[in-house]
Amino acid sequence: MSEKSTLVVSKIKHGTVIDHIPAGKAMNILSVLGIRGEKGDRIAIIMNVESEKLGKKDIIKIEGKWLEPRDFDVISLIAPSATVNIVENFEVVKKYKVSLPDRVEGLLKCPNMTCITNERNESIKTKFKVLSRDPLKLQCEYCGTIIYKDDIVKLTNYLKK
Repeated sequence: MSEKSTLVVSKIKHGTVIDHIPAGKAMNILSVLGIRGEKGDRIAIIMNVESEKLGKKDIIKIEGKWLEPRDFDVISLIAPSATVNIVENFEVVKKYKVSLPDRVEGLLKCPNMTCITNERNESIKTKFKVLSRDPLKLQCEYCGTIIYKDDIVKLTNYLKK
C-alpha cells in the first residue's frame, strides 16, 4: 500500500512568489531582503519540497509585497536558480528569472576593515566584480578582497526594509 501525501498551501491573492530556491536557502533570502514578518506581512515558507529541476527546493510566498529590481540582484547572490512571480487576483501576471549581474554594487559590505568602503568619513558604494558564478566568487574592486558564496548572507548590507 502506498501512502500519498499532499502539501496544501493556499494561493496568494496579490503579491510575490519566489520559487526554485535551492533547498534550505529560503530563510537566507528573507534575511537579506529584510523581511521578518514584524510588519504583519503574510508569508508562507515552504522548504525542502520535491522539484524535478533541483531535486529539492524552497518556495516563499509573500502577500501584498512586490519586489524591486535591486531585490532580484540580492536574490541572485543566494539563489541564482530562483524565479520571481508577481501574482494579481490569484494569477501569475509576470514571471522573472533572476540573474547574477557581472558587478554587484552597494549590496555587500567588504569584509576587509581597512578597505576604503569601510571608512566612516567616506561615502563610497561597495563594488564587487563577479569572478566566478559556480562556485560564486566575488572580488572587491577597491581592495581586491575575495568573498565566496558562504560569506554572502553575513556581508549583506542591503538596506533592510
